[in-house]
Amino acid sequence: MKVLMFGWEFPPHISGGLGTACYGLTRGLSGLSDVDVLFVVPKVFGDEDQSQIRLIGADHVPVLSKEVHMEGFLKSLEKIEVGVNIYPYIDPETFKKFPVSQWLENNRYITTNTLGTLDFKGGYGADLLQEISKYAIVASTIAYENEFDVIHAHDWLTYPAGMVAREISGKPLVIHVHATDFDRSGGEVNPVVFDIEKSGMEAADQIITVSNLTRNIVIEKYGIDPEKVITVYNAVEPGGIKDDVAAERVLSDKIVTFLGRITMQKGPEYFVEAANLVLKKMSDVRFVMAGSGDMMSKMIRRAARLGITDRFHFTGFLRGEEVYKMLYMSDVYVMPSVSEPFGISPLEAMQSNFPVIISNQSGVAEVLRHAIKVDFWDTHAMADAIYGILSYPALHKFFSVHGKDEVDALKWENSAYQVREVYYKAIGIRK
Repeated sequence: MKVLMFGWEFPPHISGGLGTACYGLTRGLSGLSDVDVLFVVPKVFGDEDQSQIRLIGADHVPVLSKEVHMEGFLKSLEKIEVGVNIYPYIDPETFKKFPVSQWLENNRYITTNTLGTLDFKGGYGADLLQEISKYAIVASTIAYENEFDVIHAHDWLTYPAGMVAREISGKPLVIHVHATDFDRSGGEVNPVVFDIEKSGMEAADQIITVSNLTRNIVIEKYGIDPEKVITVYNAVEPGGIKDDVAAERVLSDKIVTFLGRITMQKGPEYFVEAANLVLKKMSDVRFVMAGSGDMMSKMIRRAARLGITDRFHFTGFLRGEEVYKMLYMSDVYVMPSVSEPFGISPLEAMQSNFPVIISNQSGVAEVLRHAIKVDFWDTHAMADAIYGILSYPALHKFFSVHGKDEVDALKWENSAYQVREVYYKAIGIRK
């Protein structure tokens, strides 16, 4: 079975969990003898791991003609605004600050470069929606020129490409919902993104969601038939801290870590408030907020007003080995997400052999037994959990040992097997 898969990012060029999940799943699928994946991203940088996957960049695919008429491919996108700084994880407050630009219908022709290809930046910049449109155009060429049995599109950024490939080839479309705009915005959805998401869900033959939490949103908020929505949980890549990246711990203080985007969705303000409560009871503890995002300045100001900046540290965005170094130095990991479709980072933390505290409002809470779970808004319960783990070595050891055993059993090969069953179901329905 040949799979044409559309993604938007691939390690090491990632901005969140989407690229990590795509990498893990494709590696899992590569272990299945009857599955062959062609993975497409807008831009290939050349340093991606292609040892077990065929990876091509849309920027290297010549389109079928020098000028491509948008109406022929993307009728549903003719009124999408372009030139807007829309990001996959943006919050509504930040979105409102961006200027409105021209309509796509005023730019119906896309001109190629001298090589006959379209230029892509491969990120989430000011022309993101225009790049999504160009990506869908290239998808039409790829669908014409390649043989495949099923299409798999990851998240809303690639739904238009998947829909075009489906229309061109007549092959079934499976979309993978890693998050919805209800998660990213806290309920104040962007109508443009919502329309793309809903169109993709309605066009799909089968839908994969990363948790039952996300599945319920797809069914209830987008009006999708429950029969075609299937939950397949994420997993984690084998690993953990390596000897060559293990940093020497120079502090005797306990370290509690928040690792993720500093945005409304991730609940950073609740972490700061819980830290303040713990510091009223303990003095030998430090709190680290590792990441970047639109709420970072606000969190710095809040920590300053609480008078805890001498015990609270902001690292900025971490990637690759930096993440494992931070985990290696930590005693507790906290993920207080307001709405988390899944959440791979707690698995990475548990794999590094230390306890995690997660919100009940996260998809990963559905699969983990050896993690402490609290409501994101209950800062007192969060503080109690942090204090308990730091104060009682036996409790720390219990969650460390059993947590690692539990997460080691969550393998991408198992997720890949379930995804393959979804493919077969979609092919059967399409026939």
